[in-house]
Amino acid sequence: MARNRTGTRTCTWRERRRWRDDRRPGPPGPYTLLPWLLMGMGSFSNLFQGETPNPWLGGLGLFTFNSLYISVVFRGFDKRKRESPVSYWLLATMATVTFGLAIGYGGSWLLFFPLLSLACGTILRQRQLAAGLLSLAVVAGLIAMWRGNGGSEPWTIGYGTFISGAVTAAILTLAETVMELRAARQELARTAVEKERLRFSRDLHDLLGHTLSVIVVKSEAARRLAPRDMDAALVQVADIESVGRQALTEIREAVTGYREGSLATELDRARSALTAAGIEPVLRRSGPPLAPQAEALLGWVVREAVTNVVRHSNATTCSFVVDSTSERVRLTVTDDGCGPDPDAPATPGIGGTGLTGLTERLAAAGGSLRACPGPERGFVLTAELPVDGTDPADEDAAACAARSHTLGL
Repeated sequence: MARNRTGTRTCTWRERRRWRDDRRPGPPGPYTLLPWLLMGMGSFSNLFQGETPNPWLGGLGLFTFNSLYISVVFRGFDKRKRESPVSYWLLATMATVTFGLAIGYGGSWLLFFPLLSLACGTILRQRQLAAGLLSLAVVAGLIAMWRGNGGSEPWTIGYGTFISGAVTAAILTLAETVMELRAARQELARTAVEKERLRFSRDLHDLLGHTLSVIVVKSEAARRLAPRDMDAALVQVADIESVGRQALTEIREAVTGYREGSLATELDRARSALTAAGIEPVLRRSGPPLAPQAEALLGWVVREAVTNVVRHSNATTCSFVVDSTSERVRLTVTDDGCGPDPDAPATPGIGGTGLTGLTERLAAAGGSLRACPGPERGFVLTAELPVDGTDPADEDAAACAARSHTLGL
């Protein structure tokens, strides 16, 4: 619950939606089928009026039938119990009692056939249900005809027997399907929210990790240059302002899920950040132009690679090599560093989160990411990607849209 300006407690949209979902009608329960036992009131009346021979036997049969009916109906609403062999044995016993009472007494006792059919509709499914209802309807009609209870009654008993079980099974099957669809929709909504949360955390890490690293490097450069060259220091300060403004724009775009990167833009930013950190950038690119999706993915790789080189490598040079063909493109980032400066303060939170996120991005687009030490020193980061690969950001945006549609936003 939330509070408005006057202090009154108000429901959030999630609480209101949960309240509406709780009020939605679910599948009918077993209690909705118990009133149908009133169809046996005619037989009960015959017992008290003495119109039934052997009333004690008939009363025992009536009690047994009602007990079996209640037991079978309640088991039919539990899938595990419904598919248990015990349910089929109870249903078979109920059928035996029904046949015995109908053959022995006839008349109003024939109405137990529709009740038996209704119980069959709660237990049987598909072919078993069709075969059972047809057989039961035919047998009920033949017994009614044999007992000679009127010309139209056999057809009425047969039709009522078939339709009772068919309608019951149809309603229960439909209700179960609706509940499964609701559960599936909730699972899809939960999955979409998890994907959106993963996208946001991944983008936030990639954006802020790189941006804050550049700001720190340029701030250190401005501090070193200020005593001897104020103009150069002001240039670094202006770059810090530009980087901060650009980071705000990118964060807004990442939140909405429509951020589009560019490899050329990221390479230009990498050159500026590396130069400010005293690392010489080397850029080589060959092959045909890349699709926007591949450009965006490789831009994320460049961003994360520069962040790691500036923060952890203690390198003097860093090279970016882009080789593309008509089918695949490869980006290789190599530095000659020797690891973090042992005299530098420890940086918390270094655990490969950025590389993990990049690996997930490239894997979703059919690519791969490999990170390993260089042959002599330094570190090598290699990313391969199909030229026509899709951007995971597009998939995340689609998941976000699906989430919004699913939650009724």
